[in-house]
Amino acid sequence: MSPYYNIAERLTQMAQLIPNAIAIAEPSFQGKKAKRDANGKREYKTITFAELDRDTDQIAAGLQAAGIKPGMRLVLMVRQGIDFISLVFALYKTGATLVLIDPGMGLKRMLVCLKEANPDGFVGIPAAQYARILYKRWFPNAKHNLNVGKGPFLFGLSLDQLRKGPRLKPKDPQTTLDDPAAIIFTSGSTGVAKGVLYTYRMFKTQVEEISKRLNITPGAVDLVGFPFFGLFDAGMGTTAIIPDMDTTKPASCNPELLLEAIRDWKINQAFGSPALWTRVVRHCLKNGVQLDTLKSIAIAGAPVSFELLKKLRMILPDDANIVTPYGATESLPLAAIESREVLEETWIKTCQGGGVCVGKFFDPPLEHKIIPVTDAPIQRLADVETYPNGKIGELLVSGPQCSPRYVTRPEANTLALVEGENGQMWRRVGDVGYFDEQDRFWFCGRKSHRVETPYGPMFSIPCEAISNNSPKVFRSALVGVPLSANFREPEKLDVRAQKFRSVWKEPGMVVEPVPEALPRNEVEAEQLKNEVLELLKKSPLTSSIDKVFICKSLPVDVRHNAKINRELLCEWATAQLNGKNIPLVNTPIKG
Repeated sequence: MSPYYNIAERLTQMAQLIPNAIAIAEPSFQGKKAKRDANGKREYKTITFAELDRDTDQIAAGLQAAGIKPGMRLVLMVRQGIDFISLVFALYKTGATLVLIDPGMGLKRMLVCLKEANPDGFVGIPAAQYARILYKRWFPNAKHNLNVGKGPFLFGLSLDQLRKGPRLKPKDPQTTLDDPAAIIFTSGSTGVAKGVLYTYRMFKTQVEEISKRLNITPGAVDLVGFPFFGLFDAGMGTTAIIPDMDTTKPASCNPELLLEAIRDWKINQAFGSPALWTRVVRHCLKNGVQLDTLKSIAIAGAPVSFELLKKLRMILPDDANIVTPYGATESLPLAAIESREVLEETWIKTCQGGGVCVGKFFDPPLEHKIIPVTDAPIQRLADVETYPNGKIGELLVSGPQCSPRYVTRPEANTLALVEGENGQMWRRVGDVGYFDEQDRFWFCGRKSHRVETPYGPMFSIPCEAISNNSPKVFRSALVGVPLSANFREPEKLDVRAQKFRSVWKEPGMVVEPVPEALPRNEVEAEQLKNEVLELLKKSPLTSSIDKVFICKSLPVDVRHNAKINRELLCEWATAQLNGKNIPLVNTPIKG
């Protein structure tokens, strides 16, 4: 068995297996206007698996001739489409390490992350090259640059030049499973964005596990609502259909354009965020549209609601599967659950404060453990207790889909990694939850979002589910505010409570009303607070909450409109108690 491995080998295998099958199709444009034939049918640019393999060979050989060597870090900033997928596989064929980042995090934060990655060059559209030149002092080693588009010679070599060059085969970079393949940045939604090292072993495991759990076989036709999934398609022999949308803003997609692609290509599987499917479902139900060809849907990127799953099943065939994978940038995928199990069984417990069931974990060698929640470093697994099923704690995982370390902000490795037996490394995911008697994981929120109170820790997802049961509440956020003078402490404190005394907070709940229940004055605001408070008092999970705040719109991430900025809400709620106001992303209601 060869000691070498490269994920690009899967593309070559598919090119040999199904050479003439379409690998990618993307919409054609005349300027910014969609290109259509005489009958008004949308035109697409396509490439077969054989053509894609040859194209990536050509680009890779040109990059090697231009000085690209294995291990070089190259930032890839290209819009979703044929060029993006071709460049990814071409870069893998050179052995280069891709640096990938979500532009949705904002220009300033993105530039800071890229500076920390210390890239050897940029492969990107003209806007990316302008940024590289403008901030050239931040990127002193960025000597190897490839411009994807039109621009001056300062942008470096162009993709068109490589494609028009002499036909060459790239040299084998002889990468191994544990060599670096990519640096992918976390979103930074629960802290500072960090560069996660991806090895070829991680990518190999991801492709194998996703294809197995989602039952993906060569010949399927996939709607790509998330750019990176198009890469998995190419490695699994699936035709990737690129929709006409801005993938950095799925909440703003045009559902008619997505439905057009589904009809044109008789798409049978799709991947997208809850924000994307929410818009599609709303449009379909309003206009009586059924998605008859879709047999498999994967939804990821943000929490998936009961309502979305229920409505999505209404527009799909009865035998269609809707799967919600669970994982993190540092460890993906970990688990998955099908919609029927959620709708028919687990969601009732979720509404009662049991957390969100994300299903069973993937097969060994992936392993998992639940340990006591702590913010302190853990050097060895032997130093901590392991909780039994049913007890909420911090999630640890170990397996080939887990990143071995962060390569930027390396100090975070001290908090994230734990050494097990025989040198086995375990990763702290940053989530809290528990496993039930069926060995399914119930997600109870981010560890950083818990509120330590004199009566014990309170976890975000279970507590917020109680207030979300109100028909007047769209969503909620658990917050911790300073202890008030009349807050009663327990008469006796256990050892754990004494340990957290210095960080005690008083729990509060911030609610965002549904539009029709939005208070118009202070009297209505006070009435809504009392209604929510009454609901909270009925549950033992939330009976200690005495403070309810009303916010017109909770501050959430731009991309998915779902990840709540609870840290900012804690500051805002504290200021409200002190008679002050601080700005949120959206304007809060006073009173």
